[in-house]
Amino acid sequence: MKKTISVLILFLLLLNLQAQTAQKIVILHTNDIHSRLIGYAPESNYTPLTLNDDKTIGGFARIATIIENEVKSNSGTTLVIDAGDFLMGTLFQELEPTTGFQLRLMKTIGYDVVCIGNHEFDFGDEKLAEMVSSAAKGGEIPPVLLGNAVFDKKASGDDAIEQLFSSGTMGRKFIMEKNGLKIGFFSLMGKVADENAAYAPPLKFSNQVRCARKLVGELENEKCDIIICLSHSGVGLDKKGEWAGEDVELAKKVRGIDIIISGHTHTKLEKPIMVNGIPVVQAGEYGQYVGKLEFTFDKGKVTVDNYSLLPVDDRTAGDPRINQLIEDQKKLVNDQILKPIGMDYSKPVAESDFLLECNEMGDIKGSNLGPLVADAIHSYLNNHTTNGIDVSMVAVGVIRDKIVPGIQSAPDIFRIMSMGEGKDNIPGYPLSRIYITGKELKSVLEILQMASKSVPDNYCYYSGIRAEYNPKGGLLNKIKKIDIIDRTGKTIDVDFSKKNKTLYSIAANSYMLEFVGIIKKMSFGLINVVPKDATGKVIADMKGAVIDMDETRDGVQEGKEWLAIMEYLSSMKDTNGNGIPDVDEKYRTAVQTFFPPDSR
Repeated sequence: MKKTISVLILFLLLLNLQAQTAQKIVILHTNDIHSRLIGYAPESNYTPLTLNDDKTIGGFARIATIIENEVKSNSGTTLVIDAGDFLMGTLFQELEPTTGFQLRLMKTIGYDVVCIGNHEFDFGDEKLAEMVSSAAKGGEIPPVLLGNAVFDKKASGDDAIEQLFSSGTMGRKFIMEKNGLKIGFFSLMGKVADENAAYAPPLKFSNQVRCARKLVGELENEKCDIIICLSHSGVGLDKKGEWAGEDVELAKKVRGIDIIISGHTHTKLEKPIMVNGIPVVQAGEYGQYVGKLEFTFDKGKVTVDNYSLLPVDDRTAGDPRINQLIEDQKKLVNDQILKPIGMDYSKPVAESDFLLECNEMGDIKGSNLGPLVADAIHSYLNNHTTNGIDVSMVAVGVIRDKIVPGIQSAPDIFRIMSMGEGKDNIPGYPLSRIYITGKELKSVLEILQMASKSVPDNYCYYSGIRAEYNPKGGLLNKIKKIDIIDRTGKTIDVDFSKKNKTLYSIAANSYMLEFVGIIKKMSFGLINVVPKDATGKVIADMKGAVIDMDETRDGVQEGKEWLAIMEYLSSMKDTNGNGIPDVDEKYRTAVQTFFPPDSR
């Protein structure tokens, strides 16, 4: 009898132990937030503490509430993760090197681990190190991962980041223990993201698959139950309409990963992409959604139970404490960035009753925002510089937001062209100018049109120029005629024969004009465009191409695209009489640059 009871007790203990091994886990995840701390757009409509009275989306106060509610409702383990590009995209980014505000805010909200994306390098290695260091000095931050970083042993430019690795402030992997589980994380910078991180060198990134195999092996050796990859690489649909991309390939080639939290491509996945049993998830962009992956861990295996995207909008009341922290930081932005240049964060600049956008995944040729930006740059430089410019250009890839109907203020305009910084204290890449011959101008137009077919980011919008374009023309022979329209409206026919040495000026932001130097590579050596100054002297360093907006003052007074848009919109007519300029009706539809031959 005693033996029977003992066997029964042992059986019940085994059943209980088996039941304990099955655990319900929830991962809440974001990616590509780009410093959208405040709901948009326009920001003036954002009312995070009240419900159902605005149409804005996003906002960290709302995200904080969602995370708090989900953690409370989940009796099991909850993890909160961001897959990179959490910085860069709003005026808030400008104070990060000194305040380190956002990483601390993310820790306060509940993030367990974050990874670095390509845009965290927009200000360069040293500034990224400053951002992370400032955050860590000011309080607790989540673990910051960059798994496949390769430091240059000779150059010193990445030494500050390497020091953060040495001190443990940043790392390649991270292990967390929760509810008896050992959970290992590592991160990757994807190949395309690497190429987009123009200011990351001398820091480089190793092969993603080889690095993943190595880090998975290390985490397995440390007896991790679950291994999660934060991959700033991405996914997308191929020509057959099937899911593909670097994170799909990663799941195919690397064993031992249980879950891939993806970023970089701003892809809104309604359900996980299952590859060899590995779920790949991504939650869109800009904090529009918080992804929620629910799974069961049992006997060493991960089984997906459910997946959903939690909308971050006016149906969720924001956390008052988080909102106040952001409001305090907004005041700093206003005092330290906008007031010194005569602006105010909340002051109306213009209004629109129609949408202006540039959707790189949609009809880029039909964009009405791209031409407006190009026109704004053209007007700005011709109004404020002695020599002016002939042509302005802007690429799809550097236009970061749209103009949503309503009243637009400085932060709304800045989000459109929010990338980079120059040598002054005003955010944004500086505007630059180069001079090229008519033949080189034709080559630039030909190559960029060709390159945009495979990479939509390369598609450009122009102002001050009109071209006849025959898509049926031969290789590099589709442009049939080019006209320059000068500031008076006069049309100048461009002679693009080899003998013509007349120089034409092109303006764009400094980041974009850097790509003029790789046209030879893009054309497989067939074309070489040599940037020159106004005298025809070759520009050896593109830093010398930065435009000085006021030559009467010492140093270089940089021009910025977002300031050009601000001025351009402010100059428009107030058609409804409310004292706020209205976006010109001509931008309600697309403004074309390229036309079929003989269509004038």
